[in-house]
Amino acid sequence: MIAVDALTLSRGERVLFRDLSLSLAAGEAVALTGANGAGKTSLLRAVAGFIRPDAGSIAFADADPAEARAKHIHWLGHLDGLKGGRRAREELEFQARWLGADATGIAAAVDVLALEPLLDLEVRQLSAGQRRRLAFARLIAVQRPIWLLDEPFAPLDARWRGALGLLMQAHIDKGGAILAAVHDPLPVASRAVDIGAGR
Repeated sequence: MIAVDALTLSRGERVLFRDLSLSLAAGEAVALTGANGAGKTSLLRAVAGFIRPDAGSIAFADADPAEARAKHIHWLGHLDGLKGGRRAREELEFQARWLGADATGIAAAVDVLALEPLLDLEVRQLSAGQRRRLAFARLIAVQRPIWLLDEPFAPLDARWRGALGLLMQAHIDKGGAILAAVHDPLPVASRAVDIGAGR
């Protein structure tokens, strides 16, 4: 689904990594590991199209990169990207519908992530874990094959780490793929790629 070839990325004057190659296949999870500052988030952002690499290429199977990024990828960053002044219901509906969700998809996300008690609260009133569940809801509301996740479980308690692990496994079982930057192991079978290796 994704082929990264000989990628070099910098942040300012500092080279994060050089000549990095990796692949992500359907039905696979790849865990990006490495020290803070190694470039895990930057790699995800490059795959998502938010930053341009210094060298190398990122290709998507059978798809133009712009089309793949617009239609095939879900991005869940370390920051949730939620507006604090909106009610949770409004934020979920705005984000999910912008990505192409219908009412059925939104209702399914609310049910699966137990969001109903939170929907009338302003986003700023939610805990970090509740905000993460709200952000994750768009991945359930709209089916896209590639999930790019940056520390997806950081603010979650054990119950919700387990629940979202089951959702990730279901996504993989349906032929989806996950590329995730992590410090802790993913709760699904995954192949680890150490971003700091060889530097």
